[in-house]
Amino acid sequence: MTVTSLDSAGARGAAPEPASPLDGIDAMIAERLLAAALGSGGEYADLYFEYRSGADFVMEEGRIRTVGRGVTLGLGVRVLRGDATGYAYTEELSDERMLEAARTAAQIASSGGTPAPVAIRPVRLPDFYPVPRSSLATPGADKVALLRRADAAARAFDARIVRVEASLAEEWREVLVVTSDGHLARDRQPMIRFGVSAVAEEGGQRQGGRSGGAGRFGLEVFDRPDQSPEAHGREAARLAVGMLHAVEAPAGPMEVVLGPGESGILLHEAVGHGLEADFNRKKTSNYTDQIGQRVASELCTIVDDGTVANARGSINVDDEGNPGQRNVLIDNGILVGYMQDKISSRHFGTTPSGNGRRQSFRHEPLPRMTNTFMASGQDAPEDIVRSVKRGVYAKRFSGGQVNISNGDFVFALTESYLIEDGKLTAPLKGVNLIGNGPDVLRKVTMLGHDFALSEGTWTCGKDGQLVPVGIGTPTMKIAEITVGGTKAR
Repeated sequence: MTVTSLDSAGARGAAPEPASPLDGIDAMIAERLLAAALGSGGEYADLYFEYRSGADFVMEEGRIRTVGRGVTLGLGVRVLRGDATGYAYTEELSDERMLEAARTAAQIASSGGTPAPVAIRPVRLPDFYPVPRSSLATPGADKVALLRRADAAARAFDARIVRVEASLAEEWREVLVVTSDGHLARDRQPMIRFGVSAVAEEGGQRQGGRSGGAGRFGLEVFDRPDQSPEAHGREAARLAVGMLHAVEAPAGPMEVVLGPGESGILLHEAVGHGLEADFNRKKTSNYTDQIGQRVASELCTIVDDGTVANARGSINVDDEGNPGQRNVLIDNGILVGYMQDKISSRHFGTTPSGNGRRQSFRHEPLPRMTNTFMASGQDAPEDIVRSVKRGVYAKRFSGGQVNISNGDFVFALTESYLIEDGKLTAPLKGVNLIGNGPDVLRKVTMLGHDFALSEGTWTCGKDGQLVPVGIGTPTMKIAEITVGGTKAR
């Protein structure tokens, strides 16, 4: 096999990496596969090669319970003709299997014909997550030491901590995307995920707390004071101990202040999915046919940005071969755009926005979020809290349920406080926020200047596919959300 030089690192000037199974994929192979994919009359085809290596470490009660290492390799072939899609994949990169996948995907079309030759050219990519060395190259003992540091810090925080679990997951993913319009893009995508869970016990009562961080880093991220194992251990313990004294949450409509960072999960779920173009193409989103209309308070500017340095949802290139982009979706309350993939952008007569993403080579790309957030406002966070007579301050979220067609949501809070006379008072338990995403955006009355992008371990699910994402928001005051608690007002 002759390998031609395609500047496969995307001409980013990155340091050479160890040999990869994808290094053997050259222009001749790609052109032959694309010809087979288009051989039955397809209008467009793309090839998605993926090599992924990862490891997991889990410590429970001071002992390593799980150490895992996995590798996946494969090719996905997609063919488009009109509104129809043909897709096939193979886990074996032999000429026979790859051609078989290409011909299987080609069966979506049946008009025959000879496709024109494709001249492959590399796409020059940015580098939003330069990592000098993959964490996988570091001995496992060094990673176990990180878990032990987190465990020790959590236990030292308070004598009431009775159980600690710490985990670390690392991944090195390489993708190579080649399209029938001649583009070739290759990217190397690191990922670190770290988490600590602690349980506190007092008087027969047990409460839990969790802290974690994730992003496109190497192990150097743990040198940061706010992301050290000790910081996460202490934070998990603080939350667990604090919940021992939590009181029953009030119930009913009231003012709610969303804290910076993690509150972006409400934005992601209740609003972000409705701005993905496929839901609007199919007319199942609450935002269908509303481009140019006011859909939120004039304070609200919502952005999806795949270019944030080292963020969990950032991408140098999406899974259709388009560079990561910053896209304004709602500008001062006016809906100005959707997140587009190849198929939806053709329907809307626009260009892909760098949001075509997939879980792996086994999946077709869909329009997906990257890092989605509310831009900063001008209010001081303390003034926002001070303006509330009685309400709830929401700081940390867990799971939730959202109806994308109308934006109705229910979210559970893992850290929240009662606001009384402009001050945070008692920690609350059993808090749910119940409302409607578009309605909440219209009720934003104050917006802080303290924007934060959460560094949590956020993963988004859609159509059975999971992808890493980022979320963020400044402190935000909502005039009214229904609080689902256990105590009548």
